[in-house]
Amino acid sequence: MELAAQIGGSVTDGLAYLGGLASLAGRAAYFTFVAPFRGKPLRLRRSVSQAMQVGVRALPILSLITFFIGLILALQSAYELRRLGALNYVANAVAISMTRELGPLITAIVVIGRSGSAFAAEIGTMKVSEEIDALETMAIHPVDFLVTPKFLAMIVMLPCLTIWANSMGILGGALFGVAQADFTWMRYIQASLDALFLRDILTGLVKSVMFGITITAVGCYEGLSTGAGAEQVGRSTTRAVVVSIFLVILVDLVFTSLFFFMTER
Repeated sequence: MELAAQIGGSVTDGLAYLGGLASLAGRAAYFTFVAPFRGKPLRLRRSVSQAMQVGVRALPILSLITFFIGLILALQSAYELRRLGALNYVANAVAISMTRELGPLITAIVVIGRSGSAFAAEIGTMKVSEEIDALETMAIHPVDFLVTPKFLAMIVMLPCLTIWANSMGILGGALFGVAQADFTWMRYIQASLDALFLRDILTGLVKSVMFGITITAVGCYEGLSTGAGAEQVGRSTTRAVVVSIFLVILVDLVFTSLFFFMTER
């Protein structure tokens, strides 16, 4: 009975947590897409600043990681394809793997480490120092002021970063293709483009938008839920990273399954 009670309590807490995330994401979506048409201005300046933090400043590390991932994919694919005499399909394997799965996923994990944790730490510190209470005293909605710019920046920049990550991964595979598989640069790029369909790119972009919503919701929710003291800020930041990675993998599984059954029909 005690085990059943613990399992039931964990399930209830998990569902309550997901409900809190959905509520926060819904309010942020309202302030982003609905409120501007009802006379409430969108905080574009803060959104652009967040987009610089989330997107532009993540390019160097994201480029390096995805370039190496593409190179590793080419090496691993060539190991088996060479035995089958199909080394010329390395470009296809790398392009499809990056655009459908690894490009969006690696981008999301990098952004979680850089920005998701920062969201939780920033808002958590404001919560501890009672700055959020001050915003409410001035009749400024915390979700509108703090969460909405991050929400807008993430849903715009995650697809852009994903496209960039896909390109760098394909370039990483091209390095191996040119060096070991008798490709030229142009022939490798052309083979990659020939292997891709529009749905391959769109599925990755849809995933990236959902990843951006998930990362923003978790980071901001953990920040807003921070308890008193500096130690609680650290715990909220750690929890935001762990939960974000778990939920991103879960969202990835759901959408991959959905796209699989849609294309199967």
